[in-house]
Formats: sequence, structure tokens, C-alpha cells
Amino acid sequence: MGNFFLYSTMFLYCLTALGQTGSLQGKIYNSSKEAISFAAIGIPNTSLSAVSDTSGFYIIENIPVGRHKIKTSQVGYLSKEVEIYVHESTKERLNIVMEEMENSSEEVVVTGTMQESYKMESVTPVEIYTPKFFQKSPTPNLFYALQMVNGVRPQLNCNVCNTGDIHINGMEGPYTMVMIDGMPIVSSLSTVYGLMGIPNGIVERIEVVKGPASTLYGSEAVAGVVNVITKNPTKAPFVYADVNATTWGEYNTDVSVKWKQGKAHSLLGLNYFNFKNRIDKNGDGFTDMTLQDRISVFNKWSFDRKENRIASIAFRLLYEDRFGGQMNYRNEDRGRDSIYGESIYTQRAEVIGAYQLPVKQNLVFYYSYNVHDQNSAYGTTWYLARQHVGFGQMVWTKILKKHNIVSGLAMRYTAYTDNTFASRDKIDSTKQIYTLTPLPGAFVQDDISITAKSKVLVGSRLDFHPIHGFIPTPRIGYKYQPNKSHSFRINTGNGFRVVNVFTEDHAALTGARKVEFVGAIKPEKSWNVNLNYTGFIPLRKGFINVDGSVFYNYFTNKIIPDYLTDPNKVIYKNLDGHAINKGVALSLDFSFTNSLKVQLAGTLLEAFKKDKDSTGQERKVTQLQTPNFQGNFVVSYTIPIINVMFDYTSQLYSPMKLPVYPNDYRPEFSPWFALHNIQASKTVKNVVCYMGIKNFLNFVPANPILRPFDPFDKKANDPVNNPNRYTFDPTYNYAPLQGMRFYMGVRLTIR
Repeated sequence: MGNFFLYSTMFLYCLTALGQTGSLQGKIYNSSKEAISFAAIGIPNTSLSAVSDTSGFYIIENIPVGRHKIKTSQVGYLSKEVEIYVHESTKERLNIVMEEMENSSEEVVVTGTMQESYKMESVTPVEIYTPKFFQKSPTPNLFYALQMVNGVRPQLNCNVCNTGDIHINGMEGPYTMVMIDGMPIVSSLSTVYGLMGIPNGIVERIEVVKGPASTLYGSEAVAGVVNVITKNPTKAPFVYADVNATTWGEYNTDVSVKWKQGKAHSLLGLNYFNFKNRIDKNGDGFTDMTLQDRISVFNKWSFDRKENRIASIAFRLLYEDRFGGQMNYRNEDRGRDSIYGESIYTQRAEVIGAYQLPVKQNLVFYYSYNVHDQNSAYGTTWYLARQHVGFGQMVWTKILKKHNIVSGLAMRYTAYTDNTFASRDKIDSTKQIYTLTPLPGAFVQDDISITAKSKVLVGSRLDFHPIHGFIPTPRIGYKYQPNKSHSFRINTGNGFRVVNVFTEDHAALTGARKVEFVGAIKPEKSWNVNLNYTGFIPLRKGFINVDGSVFYNYFTNKIIPDYLTDPNKVIYKNLDGHAINKGVALSLDFSFTNSLKVQLAGTLLEAFKKDKDSTGQERKVTQLQTPNFQGNFVVSYTIPIINVMFDYTSQLYSPMKLPVYPNDYRPEFSPWFALHNIQASKTVKNVVCYMGIKNFLNFVPANPILRPFDPFDKKANDPVNNPNRYTFDPTYNYAPLQGMRFYMGVRLTIR
């Protein structure tokens, strides 16, 4: 708590340090001396900004005295940066000429096509999110940050150890591929806890593709892709630090520094998160939030080469000690049946790199390797697992007059072992062995310009699995762009996923449920259709960015864990039927000249499966823990006189079906609920001080754990005191158990 008051003092110092100020005004033109309306202009990494009016005029007030970089951007023009010195109590004048560009947006994306292209030019719709967006409601890691993205929902799957995964458009976490710099680093075993080990401090931007991307990225990219683009050492700040704390006792620190050594540029980042405060607000005897002690070290190098060829390599080390359980749990209780706890030690090492071959053809070799070690005890159930994943991919690109061709060869090699029956030798059951899974693949894709306004994307991939054989995944897309402000896209493709239940589904390990497999598990396949519209609509005093989609997914061989047939089991089998996930999504971003910004976003969907019951009749079953509606609301406004920005963020969820027992006293569906946050921040030169309240309406789910007083089910068979035969179960989850909390922090950037 002493550290929290230290951060409070630092914030109040920033709030009172108004200093001497001046202002800047002028007009923004294009090369033909025509006024550019609704251009954004401001000082990077501050709230000092404005939008030009219909005559191209702008004014920025309350600028601290000194030298500043002024950045201007607008759809259809290249961004421009100039430097100017602002004097005290004067109105500096700066007219800016912007250069037109052929593309309608200069935001560069790589995830949709595996090569750099402008966002508006990409046939595949790609959403871009920068750290500035996530800083409106700071979080200690990527997992919680993604709750601000429309159609993306971090889902906590256990109320004891707070394991989670990322749902895209209602599809469960294993269908989402999370990549770092285009490499499938976070997969299988690391999916469960690895997402919480990615610090926000190393992120330059996050690219999200919704819909199957298996043509380019193979297994697991069924629902979509979240690609974490890490900071470039040549462009990153010289020093960056972000330190914050909450009244719950959470402390988070992100620090990075860059330097140059000869032809090499290096970025070193350190993240440390600590939460050791046992809190039980709901009085069930269990911790409401897992205790965590996590450190992550990231080091990235890029090298200057002839003809600007690519050469980079990055390393990351992660260690985490995580615990959730009964309040009186101690380390000596680990794995015993006296006091219940779920204790997980995670160690992880990663290498990610890219090297462009010194040949005339554009050939780039991408590679990654990671080793993930998990030592965990879920009550009396021990889960000791280790996974090695090596990945290599040679990509060839060729740009012709109307064709942009990408092709490549890929190999993913996974070695996995654990202490369950899945890793026992068939001959000697006492011997633990590695399961080795090579997954080679080849792909080709052609981005064809039909006319100046339309493009077609066609591609196909062929993977070979040692058990399932050849798995083809075709893809086709079309984009029509009538002008620079509007684009229409339609994409369809096939996705597939090879399943490893124990590495992906934490419910197979926690609590009292037993695991049961029915038949030989086959790979899942899906077909997807996605219609998308993006538009830029100018207003009299601002503009609107529109992004809308209609999506439809059809699954065969889908593996859905069955919690309902037997309350004491988790049953896995291929679906004898099909599953459908469909819906619409809309995002509206309003920006006004008075510094007011509003984002309204929502996704309306339906997810269900159809299979046959014991009588052979077809039945429709709603997907568990999937809301039919998810909404996001963000409002930002800066008070010019004191230069303080206020951010209000909210997430709204409709009822979702939950795993309940026969005759369960808990509701089968969750209520409508919303999480509300508010933040105030002030920039003083290169320092940002911020403070806020998370979940200020203090919403917390009721009855999250069934029979918390008997976690080992020692008295579950008592017909008098337990007539419904309930057993201990922590999977009844639809919202975080953290109530209202205050936070404060300081962010430093030196360029």
C-alpha cells in the first residue's frame, strides 16, 4: 500500500505541473494548394491535438514551451512530421503541405497476406490496435487488454487459478491463433497461461483478423488470428517505463531501453507483475484472484544490411508462480488433500527471427523455437508437462504488373510430454514418452488487381499430419473500393484444427471431473464466409470511421467438451452433426474537432451445435459461456484549460449459458452485466500521469464455486446433506471476480 501512495504523490505532482504554454495554428493543404478537411494534427504521445475544419484551419492550445514534433495524418495522404519551437504566450503559425498517396490508408498490415500492405488495400479485413488505445484502460498483460476489441472476449475458464483463453466472434480459445511477429508462438500447452505472460510494453501494435486464416497459418487459425507486432528497435523510444499499482495490491512495471552497436540495433524490455494479496470478498473461503509473481525479459535485435534486407532476432524468457485456492493454503499443502489449492509454476523460453536471403529473389526465412515447462498441482491432481515447438517457414514473394504472389514452405515440429496416460508408452506404462508431431505444409496465394477499384485474392494450403494425412485449406476473397473512403470485401475459406485436449482444456485437469474420450478424435474443419464494409464519413466538425461485418461459420467434426451429460465427467468426442457460428459486428468511431472521441461497437451472434440424442433425434444445443451480444463503449475527452484527458470504457455482455448440475440452485444463464472503467491522465513533457477506477459499479458474479467447503468431495456422497449429489466445481464463470479498485501510474517516454 505504501507504493500505491507513492504513485499517488507522483500523479498529483504531474497534475499541478501546468507550466508555461503557447499555441499553434495554421492551415493544412495538399500539393495543389487545396484545403484538407478533417486532418488530424498533434504532438505524438500526448493529448495535444486538433482536427482541421472545412477550410483546412486548425489550432492547438496549451502547448508547453519548448521544441516539439508535430505530426499530421489524414486518410489518403502520407503522414508528415515537422519540428517547431513554441514560445510562451504566443501564437505560432505553421502551414503544412501533405503529399497525396495512391492508397486510401497508410496503415501497414502484414497479418492478412503475410506481407506488408496498406490496410485499405488489403483484400482481407485487418483491424489495427495500438498501445495508445489500450492505455485508455491499462492492464498488466495482453489477455485483459483484448477485452476492449469488438468481437474479441477474454474468457476466464476457472474461478480458482484464473486460466483463460481468447474468443473471437464467439468461438472458443483453441480456435484462435495468437502469434508474435507472425510466428505461432502461443499455442497448445502455452495457450492456457502464456497469454497472460505477454506484457503490453513490448507491443508496437496488434493486428486482428476475424475468420479462418489456415491458408496462411495452418492449424488453430480457425476463428482468426491475433498477431502481436513487437516494437522495432530502430523506431522504439530510447527509454520507456510504465509503472502502476491498484488498491487490491497489484503492481506492474514495464521498462525498456534501446541502443545501437555498430550495425545492430537492440531493444531490451523487462516486465514484472506482482500480486500477493489474498482477497476473499465473496466469503467462500477461496481467493477471488490468483496470486501471481511473474517476470518476463524480452530482447530484440535488428541489423543493417545491404539493400535494406531483413535480419532480426528476438529472445523472451518468462517465469511465473501462480496460485489460487483456499485462503489458508500454504506451500506445504501443494498436491495434498487437506487444504485445496491450484499451484502452477511456468517456465518458458522463446526465440523468434527472420532473415532475408542475399539473392535476387525476395526470399525470407522466418523461424521460431520455444520450450514451455509447466509444473502444476490442481488439488491432488499433478500435471507436469513440457512442450518444444520448432517452426520454420521460407516465404517467396513476387510483384508483377497485376499480381502479388506469396508462396512458401512451412514446417512445425511439436514434441510434447506430460504425466497423464496420454504420454505413457503403450508397451511399458511406467515409461513417460514424448509425442512427436511434424506438420509440414506448403501454400500459395495471389493478390490480383482486376481494375483500379477491384481486387481478388486466391490461395490454397496443403498440410500433412502423420495421423490425419493431407489436409487442404483453400481461400478466396474479393474487394471493391469505389473511392478512397469506402471499401467492400467478401472472403470465404476453409479452416482446420488438430486437437490436443490436455494442453488446451484446463477443465480436463481442475476440480473433480474425470476425462472420457469417445471414439478416435478427428481433426476439426470449418467453412467461413465474411462480408465486410469499411468507410470514412466526414462530418462538419469531425469524421466517422465505420467497420461492419456479417459472418457465418460451419463446423464439421467439431470437438465440444460435454459438461452436461454427466456432472462428474468431461466427455470429448467428434460431433455427430455440425456446429454453426454466425452473426453481425459493427464499430463506429467518432472524432470531433473539440477533442471528443467516441467509439460504439457491438457484436450480435449465435453459436450452437446440432447433433443426435440417444433416440436418434436431432437436437440444437446452445454453446456454453458465449453471450449473444457483446458491446464496447469508449469515450475520450480532453479539457483544454488543464490539459487533462478523461477516458471512459465499458464492456456490455448479454446472458450466456453456463455449466450447471441437475437441480442446480444457480441460474442456467448469467444476467446482463457491464464492466465500467474511468481514467484521468495528464501529460507533462515526456511524462504521463494517470489514475482511474476499474469496475466502478462493483459488479461481481454470485456463487462462482460449487461446494467450496468440500473441495475434495469427501462428503459429496452424503444423501442427507447433499441430496442432489453436487460435487466441487469451479467452472461456473462468466465475469471476473475482481470488484471495484483504484489504480494510479506513471508513464515515461524518452525519444
